[in-house]
Amino acid sequence: MEKKYFGTDGIRGTVGEGAINPAFMLKLGWAVGRVLAKNGSRKVLIGKDTRISGYMFESALEAGLSAAGIDSYLLGPMPTPGIAYLTRTLHADVGIVISASHNPYQDNGIKFFSATGSKLSDEIELAIEAELEKEMQCEDSSSLGKAERVVDAAGRYIEFCKSTVPSSMSLKGMKIVVDCAHGATYHIAPSVFDELGAEVIAIGVQPDGLNINHEVGSTSPAALQRTVLEHDADLGVALDGDGDRVIMVDQKGEIVDGDELLYVIARSRLNEGTLRGVVVGTLMSNLGLEIALQRDGIDFKRAKVGDRYVMELLNSGGWTLGGESSGHIICLDRTSTGDGIVAALQVVYAVHSSGLSLNELKSGMSKFPQYMENVRVSGKVDIASSSEISKAVADAEKELGERGRVLLRASGTEPVVRVMVEGEDAAKVAQITQNLASVVEKALAGCP
Repeated sequence: MEKKYFGTDGIRGTVGEGAINPAFMLKLGWAVGRVLAKNGSRKVLIGKDTRISGYMFESALEAGLSAAGIDSYLLGPMPTPGIAYLTRTLHADVGIVISASHNPYQDNGIKFFSATGSKLSDEIELAIEAELEKEMQCEDSSSLGKAERVVDAAGRYIEFCKSTVPSSMSLKGMKIVVDCAHGATYHIAPSVFDELGAEVIAIGVQPDGLNINHEVGSTSPAALQRTVLEHDADLGVALDGDGDRVIMVDQKGEIVDGDELLYVIARSRLNEGTLRGVVVGTLMSNLGLEIALQRDGIDFKRAKVGDRYVMELLNSGGWTLGGESSGHIICLDRTSTGDGIVAALQVVYAVHSSGLSLNELKSGMSKFPQYMENVRVSGKVDIASSSEISKAVADAEKELGERGRVLLRASGTEPVVRVMVEGEDAAKVAQITQNLASVVEKALAGCP
């Protein structure tokens, strides 16, 4: 069955439009509660990021769950991976995240974690959607759910993050800038690095409900770059609004993206003999990552774009390390989901244990020039059915040779076809990208 509300990462949109309104959230809470009640479940955690609409949706979800007879445990502002961790350790049946991740404050959304801290299965999401089609009813007053605050949620998660690196690791003498994007990590990430001994300069830690991700965080790292250079810091850490992404900056002020972070962690694990199996990236991962890992004898596989698909491939192979260039890094030997703070700690550990700077550690990987053009389309398209596009792709691949690649894919969130080309010669890559985008635009013109 096709889902009506759930996308690849929960339900998300602009507040007040579509399903992102308090009436729908009330019924969503009730629908989730109905599915849980059928399995004898009673306990749900609710956490949120710092955007202003989170208060409204938290109340609506709590009311819906109560109407279905389910107890709510309110975490307050809490990173998405922190909610996954607490769902496991507090033995809840489901964890609910109210967040739109790296999006601006006008957006919001709902994500769910299972009792194991992983994303809900398609079967459960479909069961929730089936309940949403029914008329909402309220349990008898004697069976209504209760709600309470979890007062030590932040402290529990801080201790967990610290436990993902050796207890002997002291960051004394290291200066680290931490950018929390005015988001859910504002009261957690600086404490993690401070308690490990680092001198911490914190930015993006004054949320007002409206400034989440605004000119700070992993999607806007310029503020972090400036602050690292101003304070002569060893490195910088930029998280996104809900804390599941991380981008870093080295002591020279250079951005270290998700591909480079994945490389640094993989090399560190390899050197210590703890790397297990294949490292997983996505179709968008830089070719330089693949070549660098293969040079070190590390197998690399690509999943579809999206941390959900990286997770699926990791689980299917029994592997532990994967990620995306956007900064979603998954370390299944440390936690159950992508976690920006945990991933940053693994990189900081690599710096600490090697005695090398982050700039030196990333230098083993040379990123290939990568260009992308978005070609707008009017509806769903079948790229593979066009002989003109197929010929243009084949010609481009022949021109690039073995040290380049071409990727065409229809976006799952926008009416565009993404044309991506990689190769060693930046000028050639840029020209091939423009030419290929032009062919795609002409071939798909007038598609319904």
